[in-house]
Amino acid sequence: MEDLVDVLIATYNTEKKYLEKQIQSILKQTYKNLQIYISDDCSTKPEVQEILKNFAKKDKRIKLFLQPQNIGYNKNFEFLLNQSTANYIAFSDHDDIWYLDKIEKSLKKLKKENVDMVYCNCRQINENGIVLKENYFKYKNVPLINKNGKLAISRCVGIGCSQIITKEVKQKMIPFKKEVIAHDWLAGFIANEGKGITYIKEPLFDYRLHNSNVFGGRSLSQNLNRWKEKNGKSFEAFLNYRKDAIQRAYESGIKMCLKYSTKKENQDFCKNAENYYEKIYKTKIINLTKIQEYFKILNGRNIGKKKIREIILFHFPIIAYFKFIIT
Repeated sequence: MEDLVDVLIATYNTEKKYLEKQIQSILKQTYKNLQIYISDDCSTKPEVQEILKNFAKKDKRIKLFLQPQNIGYNKNFEFLLNQSTANYIAFSDHDDIWYLDKIEKSLKKLKKENVDMVYCNCRQINENGIVLKENYFKYKNVPLINKNGKLAISRCVGIGCSQIITKEVKQKMIPFKKEVIAHDWLAGFIANEGKGITYIKEPLFDYRLHNSNVFGGRSLSQNLNRWKEKNGKSFEAFLNYRKDAIQRAYESGIKMCLKYSTKKENQDFCKNAENYYEKIYKTKIINLTKIQEYFKILNGRNIGKKKIREIILFHFPIIAYFKFIIT
């Protein structure tokens, strides 16, 4: 008999057309032994819960939970992890479209490689389903890790909707500590401390980009423009952007990993990374003295152009400022 896989979906005010397509794509998976846990975070659009109730009535594999009040994205996924009972767990966004064999191929890879997590590639689509990028791994310079690597500490390895993890990872994730900033980064870190991680280069779903995305699928130029619209183009505005970006995309994750780490070598790595970021914040013009630390903490396979952008942002802020102005 096939192993049971739990699919976790957190919903909130999802557009009807997106929500229906995503749930249908999961129900039609070639891998049939699924349990689908859906937790709606007190949507204010009444049609969302109606759609979910209708799906739950039609398919017994769907377990629906309606939160009495809004608890937020992270807490909603923590709630879902607490409901899960299967040995394997897949995270799902509420508005993507999974290819029919996403679960089948991901689970097969996880078992074959005997790891705690597999993440897969995807295509990026817009609100109308038009393909924007054929290869998300290449477009976003997603780090590629086989088995274990320090890059799974200093970066988020694979967006949550691309991941499948083991029950052992889930058990170490919950309850969420206050330092948790992203369930997918945490899952990757814990898997990395366990049996490890691997990836599938083949796209197995369409990842939707729309106005409610905060940073996930957007380019650097898009993020810079959104910041400038709110904060202006001054050098002070740029330095605030720089500090905010480093805190959210790098330092906060390191602090989360430190709280969950059970290995001294990883704890030492996190502490060294924290010290590195603190020194980088103080850099206003150029910092060459700590540039070697970047290669110890953030360099890795498939980083590509991202590496150049990060080095300029961290160590040559005066140059990065000109990019900030003209973008």
